[in-house]
Amino acid sequence: MDNDKSYQLLLEGNKEWSKAKLATEPEFFNNLTKGQTPHYLWIGCSDSRVPANEITNTKSGEIFVHRNVANLVVHTDLNLLTVLNYAVDVLHVEHIIVCGHYGCGGVVAAMNNDDYGGVINKWLRNIKEVYALHSEELNAIEDKNTRANRLVELNVIEQVKNLAKTSVVQKAWEKRALAIHGWVYGFNNGIITDLDCMINELNDLEPIFRFKIADNSF
Repeated sequence: MDNDKSYQLLLEGNKEWSKAKLATEPEFFNNLTKGQTPHYLWIGCSDSRVPANEITNTKSGEIFVHRNVANLVVHTDLNLLTVLNYAVDVLHVEHIIVCGHYGCGGVVAAMNNDDYGGVINKWLRNIKEVYALHSEELNAIEDKNTRANRLVELNVIEQVKNLAKTSVVQKAWEKRALAIHGWVYGFNNGIITDLDCMINELNDLEPIFRFKIADNSF
């Protein structure tokens, strides 16, 4: 294969997909032009093997998606915060799902002391913080793969908490129902596991993280 032309396979594949879609659903693209009304925001990993629509068997327009390495919710990430803001305040999604996956390369990389370079190191630092928070449990797991998979789960749980700590989510809770879920996808069987760590109200958070109207009188 000519690597300089390999990208054209994507364009050819697009034409084939469009043709097949029209054959089975003649109004598919017309319906897409009418806008989107997704009920879900999906925060997943950038890993190419975890496409949100495909693994949940949902249609285009049903899930609003943000992806990054190791599905992190970082409070200084303007990209993620913009997606969250739009999904919650404009699209009025009812559920936010943080979905990690077992065997996550970002999680595995964060478990060692290798230097991957400036930007990567800074990003992986967020996962290392999760490890440090749960080091007693993780260090007690002898098998490296099992330990990594447990860190995947703990990382998802912490990102669910991070979402609940945002003012965007908390302001939404003042007006309506909004639930945050933590899931993990398995490559070995294609099944998503619900980690049963849902947060759907302010009382689920420690008091220090609960926003209130600031008193600026001082």
